[in-house]
Amino acid sequence: MGYNIHGVDYQADDQGYLLEPVFDDEVVRVIASAENIELSDAHWEVINYLREQYREHGHTPNFRALLKGMAEIRPEVDSKYLYDLFPVGPAKQGPKVAGLPQPLGKGGY
Repeated sequence: MGYNIHGVDYQADDQGYLLEPVFDDEVVRVIASAENIELSDAHWEVINYLREQYREHGHTPNFRALLKGMAEIRPEVDSKYLYDLFPVGPAKQGPKVAGLPQPLGKGGY
């Protein structure tokens, strides 16, 4: 499985996660479409946070850390807010849409 974007093939695992991170916004649009997600500014805010965390730590945060980190940026963020954006699970579906590899363990660390 994989994605072809502008003639470039990106390899993905059997669940649709990229094997290597790609920080191209067009990748986000293609994966979001495949996940039936219509991107909003709120999605991009979470995506950019996840990408930043991946760059800094080499992995994405688990749900609890994601919730805490996003609440520091935007106080109104709660579980419902994140699940409304990424209904399959913010700590799993969020990194997939962000063009990042599959999170470690149960939703990352």
